[in-house]
Amino acid sequence: MRRRCFIKIAAGTAFAASAGWTTLLAEKSVKPLRILILGGTGFTGPYQVRYALSRGHKVTTFNRGKSHPGELPSEVEQLIGDRNGQLDALKGRTWDVVIDNPTTLPVWVRDAAQILKGHVDRYVFTSTISVYQDSKTGLDENAPLQSYEGADPYKETLESMKANGFKLYGPLKVLSEKEAEKWFPGKTLIIRPGLIVGPRDESDRFTYWPVRIDRGGEVLAPGKPEDSVQYIDGRDLAEWTIRMAENGETGIYNATGPASPIGIGGMLDGIKTALKSNPRFIWVDEKFLTDKKVQPWSDMPVWAGAEDGITRTNISRALSKGLTFRALDETAGDTLAWFKSRPQDRQAHMKAGITPEREAEVLAAWKKQKS
Repeated sequence: MRRRCFIKIAAGTAFAASAGWTTLLAEKSVKPLRILILGGTGFTGPYQVRYALSRGHKVTTFNRGKSHPGELPSEVEQLIGDRNGQLDALKGRTWDVVIDNPTTLPVWVRDAAQILKGHVDRYVFTSTISVYQDSKTGLDENAPLQSYEGADPYKETLESMKANGFKLYGPLKVLSEKEAEKWFPGKTLIIRPGLIVGPRDESDRFTYWPVRIDRGGEVLAPGKPEDSVQYIDGRDLAEWTIRMAENGETGIYNATGPASPIGIGGMLDGIKTALKSNPRFIWVDEKFLTDKKVQPWSDMPVWAGAEDGITRTNISRALSKGLTFRALDETAGDTLAWFKSRPQDRQAHMKAGITPEREAEVLAAWKKQKS
């Protein structure tokens, strides 16, 4: 259930509102590509758009036109449609690369592929490390994948996935990967991100920590400082995806970070330093948190508790292909600034992390036990 909590948060993330953009340095030496982005207005999509434009590419997006209208640059060609059967805008067109960002359902890949096959040179599919069957240490791209056990994967919908408690999220992503490879054999690039964080992330999966640390006082810190964590700034993921497309890469790559292992203690200390805050971390062991029903991933974001294999994913293949990471202090500072730009009612209701009242209650119980 702990891992399912993470999957539910990840799959159910609402798309973010606009944020300030970091300066992107163009590299005019790259060959201009015609890039079609399916989606493009959610979390990482706008970063892909801006970065691709900065490097001289021509960008087309395809979406319903309902999320953040007017946000994308005027240079972007915006096609309106719906993955649920309204794909006419894609017909009769040719692109060098298609980047499929929001897909969970195999039927979405199949229906788009039927139109795009023969009209794009490469298909980039954004998957997830949630496709893996087990949460073991050091999972690489060849680890066993989850299996779909339903009646007909092509009849699954977002509603049926939600009704199933998001248990189908990983298996359907596996089938979506296979669908992409079936239609574009030898031309498919599959990227499996881990926890994506930073500005525009409306799930608060990482945002909780900069917000909480900025508030100061006694902060409930989970487990042991050396407990491993992994995460990747959405901007780093987006920019690397574009570079991979430029290089014509294919195959499967885990994509999370940072480059060197880090513990939850190092992450929290890094955020503290970045924000020039002065909280006091109170480390509470996992058994006590479990007894108090304080859950990893949801109540204590980024931290995996006993299922820490998912935070030790092997990213050596991605590193060998130039995956890079900005500093934690940049991610933390930008995330906090973005969150503080949200409406007050949004700031008052975080979507992940323990509430202040519950945190105080757990800390009081911990101190009582230790006294």
